[in-house]
Amino acid sequence: MNNFNHFYDSEERREVLSIIVVNRDSVLSRIVDLFSARGYNIDSLTVAPIPNSEYSRITVITVGIARTIDQIVKQLNKLVPVLKVTEHRDVIEKDTVLIKIPLDQSLSDIDVLARAYNGAIQNVTDDAIVISATDDPARILNFIKVIEKYNPIEIVRSGVVAMER
Repeated sequence: MNNFNHFYDSEERREVLSIIVVNRDSVLSRIVDLFSARGYNIDSLTVAPIPNSEYSRITVITVGIARTIDQIVKQLNKLVPVLKVTEHRDVIEKDTVLIKIPLDQSLSDIDVLARAYNGAIQNVTDDAIVISATDDPARILNFIKVIEKYNPIEIVRSGVVAMER
């Protein structure tokens, strides 16, 4: 093995996997168990049925060295309800966040900030403002950091969805 291959094999990378599965009970549990049993981390996990089919798409974001990622893909492909595993190379990724902020904050400042991250005010109650934003996962992380100065009451993220370009 030359030095380049050794370096490549030992360098951690972030991987976006799309897993097409038969939509039935316990499939998600089996996939999560596979990751858990082998000590693989899941950074993000989203699941949704594929319209007009009996299948679902599971999008998993994980980080690991090339050998670990290859092992994950091989193990996923061995699971019976799994039809296809795709390792994405050139993807559009989106993450959504809902944030509840106390109403004592400036509504116009929050609106401007949300719009900067492809977001908007979704709801205003007597005591809170709920905003949402959908953007690249790194930008959503930045948005969450920026919004911290407004003392959020609650922050909920959706998880990443991805599609090959």
